[in-house]
Amino acid sequence: MTLRSALALGVVLVLAACGSGPASGRDAADRPGSGPGGRIVVAASFYPLQYVAQRVGGEHVDVRSLTKPGVEPHDLELTPRDVAALSRSDLAFYVKGFQPAVDEAVKANGPQDVLDAAPAAQLDLRFTPLEEGHPVSSADPHFWLDPTRLASVAAALAERLQRMDPAGAPFYRINLDALVRDLTALDGLIRLGLTDCAGTELVTSHNAFGYLARRYGLRQVGITGLSPDTEPDPGRLARTASFVREHHVATIYYETLVSPAVARTVANETGARVDVLDPLEGLDDSSSGADYLEVMRSNLSTLRKGQPCP
Repeated sequence: MTLRSALALGVVLVLAACGSGPASGRDAADRPGSGPGGRIVVAASFYPLQYVAQRVGGEHVDVRSLTKPGVEPHDLELTPRDVAALSRSDLAFYVKGFQPAVDEAVKANGPQDVLDAAPAAQLDLRFTPLEEGHPVSSADPHFWLDPTRLASVAAALAERLQRMDPAGAPFYRINLDALVRDLTALDGLIRLGLTDCAGTELVTSHNAFGYLARRYGLRQVGITGLSPDTEPDPGRLARTASFVREHHVATIYYETLVSPAVARTVANETGARVDVLDPLEGLDDSSSGADYLEVMRSNLSTLRKGQPCP
């Protein structure tokens, strides 16, 4: 072979290698998903699950959230197009019992692979409203505000993706390890930041912060129940105001995506101030960060000022 022929062959081989596919070394035809490039299409029901799927799945996964930015997820209504997109996905990733519209769509039109995050999150916190008459006890679904529970859900998702895509298993494990490191560091930061606070009573507009409160030594008192749209009756408002005065609560927290009217009513009655605490149910332009980690760190700053902490 002449030198010119050898160089020409080398150029051809290099160009062929450059066009051989994605960085993972796998052709799209070798990937198991129905999305572009053979990626696994994950229909995540709302933001925290979308974040986990994007972090764990990375470039091998096409994540589509059923809850659009700025939409309150408790009240989500799916359009026929949303339901059709769900049915065409490879995996439905949701929290059973949190969004009735999603529960119904998954049951009637969901894909073959479905992952309910609730078992991995171990929803063991029960909420019992302090209303007159017979209280109704139900499981609190807001587990993602405890980073350690979100890490457990991420591990469950990584396991499922590895089963769906065995060839990509090392990739999912690497991504999971990186996410767990971030969540562990966040957990340590919050624990340190909420040590020795003057007030441990966490009064919020609705009961979204129970797992966070229990993880970090606080006691949540919600003005309304698990749904932010529930209107508290005058008796509930009066009992909350009495609690705030008795325990010298300095701050009443309301949430993004929800009206502050209830929190301001109690604050006006008691002289407390109000501040925004993000339940991370959905991100939009009003969110105090670009992703889960940033918003949780912002929540920590808000709590340190509102409780207050040294």
